[in-house]
Amino acid sequence: MAIFEITIALLIGGVLLAALARRIATPYPALVALAGAALALFPGVPMITLDPELALALFVAPVLLDAAFDSSPRDLQANWRSVTGLAIGAVILTVAVVAVVARALVPDMPWAAAIALGAIVAPPDAAAATAVLRQLRPPYRLLVILEGESLFNDASALLIYRLAVGAVLVGSFSSWSVLPTLLVVTVGSIVLGLVLARVIPLVVARIEDVATTVIFQFCSTFAVWILAERLHLSGILTMVVFAMAASRQTALATPARLRIPSYAVWEVAVFVLNVLAFELVGLQLKSIIERLDSAMLIEYTWVAVVVCAATILARVVWVMGAAALNAWLRRLRRRESTMLAPRAATVVAWCGMRGTVTLAAALALPTVEEGGVAFPYRDLILFTAFGVVLGTLVLQGLTLRPLMLRLRLRDDGAVDREVRLARVETLRAAVAAAETCTGAATAKLVRYRYELQLRRAEHDLVHDGVDESGATPEHEHLAIDANPDADEAAVRAATDAQRQRLVALRADRTIGDAAFQRIEEELDLAELDWGRLLQGGQSAE
Repeated sequence: MAIFEITIALLIGGVLLAALARRIATPYPALVALAGAALALFPGVPMITLDPELALALFVAPVLLDAAFDSSPRDLQANWRSVTGLAIGAVILTVAVVAVVARALVPDMPWAAAIALGAIVAPPDAAAATAVLRQLRPPYRLLVILEGESLFNDASALLIYRLAVGAVLVGSFSSWSVLPTLLVVTVGSIVLGLVLARVIPLVVARIEDVATTVIFQFCSTFAVWILAERLHLSGILTMVVFAMAASRQTALATPARLRIPSYAVWEVAVFVLNVLAFELVGLQLKSIIERLDSAMLIEYTWVAVVVCAATILARVVWVMGAAALNAWLRRLRRRESTMLAPRAATVVAWCGMRGTVTLAAALALPTVEEGGVAFPYRDLILFTAFGVVLGTLVLQGLTLRPLMLRLRLRDDGAVDREVRLARVETLRAAVAAAETCTGAATAKLVRYRYELQLRRAEHDLVHDGVDESGATPEHEHLAIDANPDADEAAVRAATDAQRQRLVALRADRTIGDAAFQRIEEELDLAELDWGRLLQGGQSAE
């Protein structure tokens, strides 16, 4: 009963902090991290121990799938140099810098344990940064780079983490086995993700109940992670590949009445997991703090502060160094560059907030190794990891908005233009499909509604989204003919044509996933609206 009461209290506290964060335009993880730190110091708060093997699967798998499902392969490919540099180069530099700093501060710490600490704090979490940036509408490319980095830096950092932890447990490290291991793990994870992305959506497409669909989605998410881990592959990389491939399979197979509630549940679940991760770490730290005397607590705090500074500095050096090198090469070659401009690079350099992956990786450190000896400096590593998360969220998270306002980076409207284009194209497909339907009255009515929407959409496309009328034709209600079968056939033909055209636009890279998702949401709402009208017509009859 005590665990249940604590869980309810943590969730209520997280909801209140998130509401406060929205009011003061601050990323909610920063406030939740502060709350977690307060829990570690507050007297009378019970201690909760989390199974290390559960941490990564519970907190990382659903959050990662949610992020990867919405990612755009087209946009990632267009920015692959920046994403790869951050996901691999910045991670390796951070691991190296943190390992050296940790060894300098704690000479007795094994190199493998120091590298594990570097890998734990290396991957930034884009959720906190994008929560602030989306409110300020920066250039879309900036969001693509940060979100793409957060997908792949987890894989590179946690792969180093696994190798380092394994070296600690077995007491040795063979450099000759690293490259073959990396190759097998990478290829195997990609293949497994692609295979599962073909199989699981086929099962989901046969489920018609909302609750069953959502439960199966969550269970399959954990199953993908667990299977990858059992095969000694990368759960992170497998999950990213699976989610990105599965998002292509479900666009036409999942009806709106299942997709809308499913997305809502996933949004709530990701929020709950983020809140619990931050606050549970605070409860874990309580047991560590109680084992430390004043001198040790000061030493731990000093290590956490220095490692946090090293983590921030390593990212700034990498990003700004890459931007300076790119500017020099651009002048040398006298051609346009695809890399980040200086102001955008400044924002990326400062978007280094750590989050759920860092906390979960720290919690996943084994409590004892096979010989029965505790993992070296596990308490210090966990304490330092939380210090880095807290420090980056508070320092960078609370100053990111003023930095963005000062740099005056603005949205270039690329996504909005793609949305308007996709809206016109899908409505044209709907009008063409409605014209082929039998049943004169119904076809005329359906076609009239879509033609009205099409005229408004074409006006927005020509006039850059400005609509003087202020009307919202998507929600205009028209009476339905008294022939339910003809009604449903006409509506189904039009909506199917819209979805197929939307999928084709994404497939040929005319639009990216951001525009696709916005139009898909409009189509889902319109499909439900048509369904209500059809049911009303049948009831009236």
